[in-house]
Amino acid sequence: MKNKSIVAGVMALMMALSMAGCAGNTSDHVSEDEVQSQSESATASLYLYGESHGQEAILEKELELWYQYYHKEGMRHLFVELPYYTAEFLNLWMEADDDEILEAVYEESKGTAAYVPCVKEFYKKIKEQCPETIFHGTDVGHQYGTTGKRFLNYLQENHLEDSKQYQIAQDVIEQGKNYYEHRDGAYRENKMAENFIRAFEELEGENIMGIYGSAHIGIEAMDYDTQSVPSMANQLYAVYGDALHTEDLTWVKKEMEPERVDRMTVGGKEYEACYFGKEDLTGFKDFAYREFWRLENAYDDFKDCPKVGDVLPYSNYPMLIENGQVFVVELAKTDGSTLKLYYRSDGNSWQGSPTTEGFSVDKEY
Repeated sequence: MKNKSIVAGVMALMMALSMAGCAGNTSDHVSEDEVQSQSESATASLYLYGESHGQEAILEKELELWYQYYHKEGMRHLFVELPYYTAEFLNLWMEADDDEILEAVYEESKGTAAYVPCVKEFYKKIKEQCPETIFHGTDVGHQYGTTGKRFLNYLQENHLEDSKQYQIAQDVIEQGKNYYEHRDGAYRENKMAENFIRAFEELEGENIMGIYGSAHIGIEAMDYDTQSVPSMANQLYAVYGDALHTEDLTWVKKEMEPERVDRMTVGGKEYEACYFGKEDLTGFKDFAYREFWRLENAYDDFKDCPKVGDVLPYSNYPMLIENGQVFVVELAKTDGSTLKLYYRSDGNSWQGSPTTEGFSVDKEY
C-alpha cells in the first residue's frame, strides 16, 4: 500500500523531470571560460521550439515554421533532439533516392515517442518541401547499440575511421552508455548543451532553428530539492544571450478534444472521464508512460479533500486547464505496475506557474 508521502515524492520527481529534463549533479555545465570565449564570437540567431514528442499538431506547426525560415530567411541548418549519428543518417537519406535509411532509423526508434507514423511523415515532408535541410543531432547516444553501431560500421566501410565524424559518433555513444547506466538527467542536459555548442560553433555565424522537448528549451533554471538544474537552453543563454529565442509550442496540441470519454469510479462515485492521451516517459528511471483524464462535474465533490503536498503545473498536461476541474494521472512503471494520482485546479500557482495540486481520495492514496 502506497502512503501519501511516497506518492507525493514520486510525482514531485516526475514533475521535476518533465519540466527540467534533468535531475542530479550539475557540475559539468558550461564553464565561465566557455561563456566568455564563445559569446564573443556569437553573431547568429538561434530559434528553439519546444514540443511534446510525437504530436502531429505540433509537428505540423514546426514544419510550417521551418518552411518559413528555409524559404524566406534562407536557413538550412535544423537542430534536433537526436544523437549525432541519427541526424547524420537523416542527412544521408536526404541525398538518397529511396527511404531505406529513414525506415531503418524509424524502426530503431521503436519504444520511444518518435515511433509514431506522423514523425516519419514529418521528415518526408521536410525532404519534399525543404530538400537542402541539414540536420544536426545534439542529444546523447540513444540507440547506441543499433543506430550508433550501424553508423560506425558505415564509416568503417567507407574508410573513415580517422575522421571527425567517427570521433564524434564514438563520443556520443559513450555519452549514451553513461546516461543509461546512471540515469543522470543532469548529465544528459549538460551534454546536450555541450554538443549543441560544438555543432553551432562549427557553422560560423549561420542562423539556425532547433526542435527539442519543451523542458529543454526553458531558459529558467529549475530547482528541485535545493539543487539548481540548468536546462540546455539555460546554459545556451549563458553563452549566446539575447541571440537565443525560445518558444514552447505545446499549446498547439492543448486546443484539442478528448480522444474518448470513459466512465471512472473515484471515491465510490462514477464519473464521466475525458481521456486526453498518453505521454512517453522512456528514459526516466522506473517509468514507462503516463495517461491523463479529466473528471467531469467532479470539483464540488473533491474540493475539500485534503491535499498531499504534491503539485503538477499546467504545462505538464496535454490539454488546456481551467479553475475548478479534477484530473486523474496514471503512471505506468516499467515493472508493469501502475500508480494513480488525483489533482484539482484551485487557481493556485507554484514558482510563478499555474498548477494543479494533488489530493487524497481514499486510504490507499
